[in-house]
Amino acid sequence: MALSLRISSSPLICRATLANGDNGRNHHAKDAAFIRRTVDLAEMSAGLTSPHPNFGCVIATSSGKVAGEGYLYAQGTKPAEALAVEAAGEFCRGSTAYLNMEPGDCHGDHAAVSALVQAGIERVVVGIRHPLQHLRGSAIRELKSQGIEVNVLGEDFESKVLEDARKSCLLVNAPLIHRACSRVPFSVLKYAMTLDGKIAASSGHAAWISSKLSRTRVFELRGRSDAVIVGGNTVRQDDPRLTARHGQGHTPTRIVMTQSLDLPEKAHLWDVSEVPTIIVTQRGARKSFQKFLASKGVEVVEFDMLNPREVMEYFHLRGYLSILWECGGTLAASAISSSVIHKVVAFVAPKIIGGRNAPSPVGELGMVEMTQALNLMDVCYEQVGPDMLVTGFLQPIPDLIPVIPSEDATVEIDPSVNPFESSIIFFYKTWDLYGSFSNFSPHPIRMPCGEENDDYMTWPSVEHYYQANKFVGVENPMAHDCVEKIRTARSPEEAALIGRSTLRQKPELVRSDWEDVKIEVMYMALKCKFSTYPHLKSMLLSTAGSVLVESSPHDLFWGGGREGEGLNYLGRLLMQLRSEYLDDSSVSAENTSSA
Repeated sequence: MALSLRISSSPLICRATLANGDNGRNHHAKDAAFIRRTVDLAEMSAGLTSPHPNFGCVIATSSGKVAGEGYLYAQGTKPAEALAVEAAGEFCRGSTAYLNMEPGDCHGDHAAVSALVQAGIERVVVGIRHPLQHLRGSAIRELKSQGIEVNVLGEDFESKVLEDARKSCLLVNAPLIHRACSRVPFSVLKYAMTLDGKIAASSGHAAWISSKLSRTRVFELRGRSDAVIVGGNTVRQDDPRLTARHGQGHTPTRIVMTQSLDLPEKAHLWDVSEVPTIIVTQRGARKSFQKFLASKGVEVVEFDMLNPREVMEYFHLRGYLSILWECGGTLAASAISSSVIHKVVAFVAPKIIGGRNAPSPVGELGMVEMTQALNLMDVCYEQVGPDMLVTGFLQPIPDLIPVIPSEDATVEIDPSVNPFESSIIFFYKTWDLYGSFSNFSPHPIRMPCGEENDDYMTWPSVEHYYQANKFVGVENPMAHDCVEKIRTARSPEEAALIGRSTLRQKPELVRSDWEDVKIEVMYMALKCKFSTYPHLKSMLLSTAGSVLVESSPHDLFWGGGREGEGLNYLGRLLMQLRSEYLDDSSVSAENTSSA
């Protein structure tokens, strides 16, 4: 969908600033209140699905009443804006839509923008622009081109109350913003310590420093993270499980960072039936133990130089947004020194344990004067049961206010400018530039369930269809139930979780020919998707001459792998499909010329 740009010679003016003082303040207060509500909505999926860009939308009538609300549940699900429009119905016309962040229409269909335009929304107030470069400003331009008034906090108007609302928008998407600006996942260092600054007794015993209420909060923190990382010493001394323990929703990957791979053969983390575990270690460390871990299903990733910065850059490539560090003082100090820790969450218990050799939360940082101490920003204090929870940022959230010349201005000067051209096109997460190529993209398809089934049904995504087909045709009621659970899963992520965990735990339910047919199943689903949605087909054809690579660094079958060692079957299937479309176009052109 081409963007038509409307260039204005006059600067943007906030209507509220032209009103008298009281009316202007009231206008700002109302906008700020609705924006803060979008932030609350955006957080509603936290812990239920894996971290993703957080979107919330509120539609308010001219009288100031809420007509509809919505939030993005998971990647690959319906946009918040579309859900809010559905909820508001006919009350959308002439109303104002409030968004905590600019829509991320990266699937080629501009579903969020189209929903607002077609519903008759008159004004849109945006908390912050989208932090990802390939999405930044595009939805705002499209909304303006459709005659909708768009105001961005901090750009089109300013006030104290609006600045506070804008800050809440930055906080709710801090992981995405840091990922976009620093090329590493948003990292939170969590620890519990006694009042005298100890995380364990001199003997190493640490259960429990904090209260049960505090530990429940830790489970919530884990549920909001892609992964939890610990060091080898934590595994040896505590034998942790590192689960979210909430019985539902998202459970983070467990990561162990160890230089020597000096780990016990028996550990809770080697049980990967429910949650995967990844070991990151120095290249060549204990090869025999690596084979042992592989036999347990534990993934081992080797690094030439094992340090927190290299490890975080690697997990950035794996698409991780947020990582929780629950390590000891030595690894915590190394992570802080590497500048990969963005936020600190500390539970302080009203206890004193003493001990000259009792460990502290952060090891040696090389500082010798108090003037060198690292000061936290935006510090908050909260009492949790008997404990005090202290949180703050070690690094500020990067500012998203555009500089001059902005990307918008550049596009207005020369619409042909495209900084993303490349002979190799990478795609992975659904919010990437070519996110619609992902099997997780939110494009429903109509396909039969099995080769011998003539009954077509709607599948919410390609991933839903692919995962369900693992169990199609198996004469077992549990297999039938599994297919239905996958088909009705709320998100592609949850469909994949059901399919993968069932394959691991109950392999007898998997169809016997699955390894032989899975490529064909994926291909037919992709073909259906790109044939159903013309704009996706056009996007695929626009990549002619480029190599398509699914850039998952850990999926060596469907993805390209960490260093190009993957088979990249998803990219291959898309290129095969593109070639067929191009051949069909050539044949049609020849027939037309012959006629």
